[in-house]
Amino acid sequence: MATKYFSDQFDDEEMLLLFRKHPIVMRRSIIVASILLLLPVMYTGGLTYFRPDNPPTIPFFFGSLILGLFLAFIVMFYAWIGWNFSVYIVTNQRFIQIAQKGLWKRSVIDIGLDKIQTISYEVSGFQETLLGFGTIVIQTYVGELVIHDVHHPKHIQKRMSHILRELGISSAPPMMSDNQ
Repeated sequence: MATKYFSDQFDDEEMLLLFRKHPIVMRRSIIVASILLLLPVMYTGGLTYFRPDNPPTIPFFFGSLILGLFLAFIVMFYAWIGWNFSVYIVTNQRFIQIAQKGLWKRSVIDIGLDKIQTISYEVSGFQETLLGFGTIVIQTYVGELVIHDVHHPKHIQKRMSHILRELGISSAPPMMSDNQ
């Protein structure tokens, strides 16, 4: 029996690739957490400026700073949970997308590798080029699966195409015969 790397793994299944989105997906939370860290310092500075006769005490400053750190930690932890537990897994049988949204919502998409027609990627814009992330599009017989903000999309696309080729799965659609 093969080693189990994730809970939904079949007994005869081997994990070949695991990837996740670029940490840039947490940028909003980083900005909010930074503001939450800055607010207590600005508030204490404002109190010191507007009430020079009765400035806030050092324990008040550190108490408000600890409160800001705690709130920033909660915001970042929530964002990190979504980023860390949202993964994309390629096994020798299927492609699995596990998307974690918050603490209590998880969605799973499971596509057989034989259903994949093409895999392409796109890196567009200055920020994506500079930070090394982009979009991967997996075209299947049913439709397309678009994965935004993937870290090193060229490498992931190349690796996935290589896996399909190694397994003998053609990424071209089947040819229609003249009888049909």
